[in-house]
Amino acid sequence: MEEILRYDHVDISYNGKVVVKDISFTLREGEILGIVGESGSGKSTLLKAAMGLLGQNGMVTRGDIFFRGKSMVDISLNERRLFNGEQIAMVFQYAGSSFCPIRKIGDQLFESYREHRAVSLRDFEAEAQALLIKLGFENSRRILDSYPFELSGGMQQRVGIAAAMLLRPPLLLADEPTSALDVSVQKQAVEEMLLVRKQFGTAIVIVTHNIGVVGAMADHVLVMQGGKCAEYGQTRQILYDPHDAYTRKLMDAVPRLKR
Repeated sequence: MEEILRYDHVDISYNGKVVVKDISFTLREGEILGIVGESGSGKSTLLKAAMGLLGQNGMVTRGDIFFRGKSMVDISLNERRLFNGEQIAMVFQYAGSSFCPIRKIGDQLFESYREHRAVSLRDFEAEAQALLIKLGFENSRRILDSYPFELSGGMQQRVGIAAAMLLRPPLLLADEPTSALDVSVQKQAVEEMLLVRKQFGTAIVIVTHNIGVVGAMADHVLVMQGGKCAEYGQTRQILYDPHDAYTRKLMDAVPRLKR
């Protein structure tokens, strides 16, 4: 499989202070990487760096981030605007907050789609409905005709995942996409992301506190501690035979049911 994303000894700083230090990993087409660690360890910062969402005070101060061999650090703002969404898409923790509350879902998705491709409203709606059906939505027309507040939080999150896939990006970044959901809806969101990989061969990087989500989804796991990589390896090895002391403590903290 072709390499799609590579972090090469990346340091990330805010206001000159290094908050993420010397992170390296590789992601290939169709693979899923789970990034775990305590709050403030730099997990979300890693994703934002690839999307150019660090803000005015944040920047990559060492190393590089490559998408299919192209540096994401040196990319121009105009290139970035066209690149994000079509090549790399992102799902945030609260997808509902990404939608305008007074406009229908379909209108918002059409506006975003038109920034990348010249298409009529009729063709767009056919494309959007076909995608929603592929991802398990029974009434795709109702979704497009709904305002965000007419959908439950879980449905908003699932629609956010589908919206990120409208342009069929080969890489999806998911920042805590299940943490605001109850357990049954978390399962639906995880199944939808796995379906995205199955249907389109999409590579996924998911940041989460939920070790169960990582176990269900990820091929590899990166464990973050204090802005550094504590451990990186295959999921089964990290979950069941961790080498680093911090990783062992993290795994021991996972609640387990006793018969």
